[in-house]
Amino acid sequence: MNDALLEVAALEASLGVKGKDGGPFGAVITDKNGNIICKAHNMVLSTQDVTAHAEIMAIREACRILDTHDLSDYVLYSSCEPCPMCIGAMIMAHIGKVYYGATREDAKERGFKDDSAYRYFQGETSILETEEVSKASCREVLENYDGEVY
Repeated sequence: MNDALLEVAALEASLGVKGKDGGPFGAVITDKNGNIICKAHNMVLSTQDVTAHAEIMAIREACRILDTHDLSDYVLYSSCEPCPMCIGAMIMAHIGKVYYGATREDAKERGFKDDSAYRYFQGETSILETEEVSKASCREVLENYDGEVY
């Protein structure tokens, strides 16, 4: 773990706040030697995109720079504990290690609602209604796919 890289994530978070791009969250992706590949901050407000969290923005940029969707050889530093959406993106990108500075409780104290998503995934609340509707055409697309599986 490299404290200086968490400081870079915190600085990136500050830049996003100063620019009114979004909440106080920053992220850095490095190679295993600590060389910075990219840095990003939350851009939810400036883009009106609720998925534009710092970690998601960093993953998008790293994938673009590295021309890959597989970040298994890379490390993510986040100014705050990632939300469930960002954790899902990290899992899908195969990021193996994440370091963070502030906690989800710290974010909750400032009014951020990541806790509701954690509670949903833990089965403690049902804030989202889901329903499976079996549809042959949807299954057919999956069955006929012969591309790369990621």
